[in-house]
Amino acid sequence: MLTLHFKLLIMKNLKYILLILILVNSWSCNEDEWLREEPLSFTSPANSYKTASQFRQALNFLYDNLREMYWVTGDQHVIMYFGDQAYGGTDYPDQKFNNFETWITPSTYIPGTYWNRGYQSIANANTIINRIGLTDQVSDEAKAQIEGEALFFRAYWYNFLANLFGGVPINLEEPSVPRRDFERATQQETYEQARTDLEKALLLLPDITDEAVMDGMVSLQAAQHLLAEVNISLGDYDAAIAAASAVIGHPAMALMTSRFGSSASMPGDPYWDLFQNNNQNRAMGNTEAIWVLQYDHLNSGSSYSLYHPRFLLPFYLDCKVDNGSGTLVNAFVGLSEDKGGRGIGVYHPTHHFLEEIWGTDGTNDYRNSPYIIVRDYKINNPDAAGYDQWLVADGWLQDEDTLRKFYPFLLKFARTYDLPDDVYAKDENGAIALTPLGEKMTAYSFGELSSNCSLKDEYLYRLAGTYLLRAEAYLKNNQPDMALEDINTIRARANATPAQLSDMTLDYLMDEQLRELYFEDFRLITLNRMGTVVERTRRYNPNGYNIMDYQDLWPIPYSEIEQNIFGNLEQNPGYPQ
Repeated sequence: MLTLHFKLLIMKNLKYILLILILVNSWSCNEDEWLREEPLSFTSPANSYKTASQFRQALNFLYDNLREMYWVTGDQHVIMYFGDQAYGGTDYPDQKFNNFETWITPSTYIPGTYWNRGYQSIANANTIINRIGLTDQVSDEAKAQIEGEALFFRAYWYNFLANLFGGVPINLEEPSVPRRDFERATQQETYEQARTDLEKALLLLPDITDEAVMDGMVSLQAAQHLLAEVNISLGDYDAAIAAASAVIGHPAMALMTSRFGSSASMPGDPYWDLFQNNNQNRAMGNTEAIWVLQYDHLNSGSSYSLYHPRFLLPFYLDCKVDNGSGTLVNAFVGLSEDKGGRGIGVYHPTHHFLEEIWGTDGTNDYRNSPYIIVRDYKINNPDAAGYDQWLVADGWLQDEDTLRKFYPFLLKFARTYDLPDDVYAKDENGAIALTPLGEKMTAYSFGELSSNCSLKDEYLYRLAGTYLLRAEAYLKNNQPDMALEDINTIRARANATPAQLSDMTLDYLMDEQLRELYFEDFRLITLNRMGTVVERTRRYNPNGYNIMDYQDLWPIPYSEIEQNIFGNLEQNPGYPQ
């Protein structure tokens, strides 16, 4: 009876059973469709890369990631300014970043700092490049610029990584799943990938004069500048000359040879003007600017500034002098505006930089002028026997203070007047506090935007650097007369004695790079690219004996080799495998 009832029940509901079976079969045939997540309540590439505003936010990350690398300086970045340009005033002579052999190894965190940042940016650039072709909510013109900028950043990082590590893995796909099967390309292949990206970017990026290129954004000319460098690394010197010439010959590009901007009425010169507040951008009339990293004071979205004043300036607050009774007292009372900020003496410029490269007539060179490299200050502590006298010229400086506490002040990166009001120290009446000699005093708070930061925009590419790239290409192309012309164009602006044809060697060029671009870019990357890290570090760095023969390239981080279990990231020669 129960069986008959069950059969009748099945027959009665047969049409519903058949409908369910049909639907199940349909779902099973299209399981990719019904299993696919629709991100309605969380962000993902599927819903975050659709509008121009969203793509711009993604590009902003690429800008910020690079700016942070240059500006937020710590122990991991200190080494990049060394080589022939500087050494460590702290942990001198053989410890920490003064020792290439023990500081730059596969197991220290230093190489991974740059490797990880580079590939993080490459992965983000890959996502932008892939996704920009999938949206219908962005105009064709905006798509071109967005893709061009992303290609530029991918090229920038592959060039950077090739300079530092040699050949590295090349990945052009948007990340979707973790990979552990990477293989190293050759250094040549890595440079070629950078060139391929840049050549495509040249077809997409707007001209530097286009209204779409706001201050701080990369342009066609920024890509041409970088392409010149990449072509030099590839040995294609004619192409490098052509790329650099396209920038130099642009009618809207020119070196700044006359006084200009916010400081034009003050004592100084055109080179000094380049580095004063508000003078860096093209919107202010600076025709030398190609790519300028931006700073906006107290902007919550840009809460840091270049740390060079903190690391590059001497720790003058602890400089001691005699008080006339055999007791040592501080030479200086507090921090003062004219000294550029609170330094702690980490980057000590080499003797080669401070003295040798300027020659006997170096005081005529604007780049070594007393406005921008200050070699002496008056003692402002009334308790000192030498109060109101010059610390160096009048013989008060002690030898033990010359390593970290007092050496020439490089003020390219410091604001020495017209600071934001919150950066000044105040007296009990709320007015700006003054030293006994009447200098304006500044405040300092660890970890805060104060007098340990530059508090202004800073260059990454400017036209003088393009001239130096073209001069390098000319030299390597056996055209020293043309290299001489480019170098003397730069030297003429600096009021320096013209170079002679007999000077035209790569060694002279590298010294001219120091004279013109000191501390504007990572010096070690330039020496890596030119294969001269070891030679020039040993020749000019007092700790150069701590660099090994194989360290013209950095090691692949051991953590990357260890987790890449299905591929082969072969270590660079000389380093532990």
